[in-house]
Amino acid sequence: MEVLSSRVLLRPADPARTREFYRDVLGLAVYREFGPRDDPGTVFFLGPGFLEVSGHGEATSGTMLWLQVRDVAAEHKRLAAAGATIVREPRTEPWGLVEMWIEDPDGVRIVLVEVPGDHPLRRDQRG
Repeated sequence: MEVLSSRVLLRPADPARTREFYRDVLGLAVYREFGPRDDPGTVFFLGPGFLEVSGHGEATSGTMLWLQVRDVAAEHKRLAAAGATIVREPRTEPWGLVEMWIEDPDGVRIVLVEVPGDHPLRRDQRG
């Protein structure tokens, strides 16, 4: 299989509230909007992929997003001030990554991850 593009689709209970969270609280840039003007589907840039918020749904069924950021501590401060639900404050995991957990309005867990400069994921693996 050759994947040319991909996106994660969310079907939130309250699409307007969820769009506002990803646009205004997380600060994701909008790639495109489609459908009715009063309740559009919205596709956000999500690194090399996309996050689409459209339609209506019920439970989150264990959906999680993993987002690598440059500075977890700075995002913690910014998101706390913006009123985001912080599930777990930043801490260094046993595997060396710095992680913080937040939730969107429907309880979708979002893991913010910082890869420290001395972590093996950043080191040149060629020797």
